[in-house]
Amino acid sequence: MTGIITAAAVVAVVGIFIGIFLGIAAIWFHVDTDPREEEILQSLPGNNCGGCGFPGCSGLAAAIVKGEARVNGCPVGGEEVAEKIAAVMGVEAEKEEKLVAFIKCQGDCNKTKIDYEYSGTRDCSMMAFVPGGGPKSCNYGCLGYGDCVKVCTLQAISIVNGIARVDKDLCQSCGSCVKACPKSLIEMIPYKAERKVACDSRDKGPQVLKKCEVGCIGCGICVKNCPKQAITVQDFLAKIDYSLCTNCGICKEKCPKKAII
Repeated sequence: MTGIITAAAVVAVVGIFIGIFLGIAAIWFHVDTDPREEEILQSLPGNNCGGCGFPGCSGLAAAIVKGEARVNGCPVGGEEVAEKIAAVMGVEAEKEEKLVAFIKCQGDCNKTKIDYEYSGTRDCSMMAFVPGGGPKSCNYGCLGYGDCVKVCTLQAISIVNGIARVDKDLCQSCGSCVKACPKSLIEMIPYKAERKVACDSRDKGPQVLKKCEVGCIGCGICVKNCPKQAITVQDFLAKIDYSLCTNCGICKEKCPKKAII
């Protein structure tokens, strides 16, 4: 009986000691936080996608309060969230054009050549260990195994006939798919962009012709016909400067390979 009482007393003393220690530690190590941080956190969508470049919504909220991030730093929240945060911070939110994901490839099963039949793990990132980087002849094209689909929480991406496609009306600009694509085939472009180069091959024209029906051959016809000089050819691939493009559509009409969509 004495042993039980002694043990209980020891546990009680230890418990009291730990409680006192934690109480003192909480006071000693207490860090004051700006109340605006919590207000901003409540205004953010809570996706914790990392598209802002910070570790989750709480990381962005702290960075905004410290002046290390802009009030419109959340790509998912858009203008509505930016205005709420701006009100908390007592500043004016800058107007920014919405960006959406675009997959620079249209080489589906009917338009690109296949070198061999692949029956292994259907995972884009695993293709780095497969001969030729995958069964498709074009080593720059979409593999269609859906790594981007897996990371998109809004189901804005789907695989259609062997390549990924983005529904821009569902895309919330988090950028998760950009990070997930091992081919670096996905880029963020303005929502209003109506002309896009749907190719990312840097092979020379003759090589592209052998591999894909709709690949850019770097001929420069689009460059010559663009009235705003919004297109250039770099590494045998056409690039559109969206700050100059007026969506006139001439480049699409003139492209002999229909690589501009």
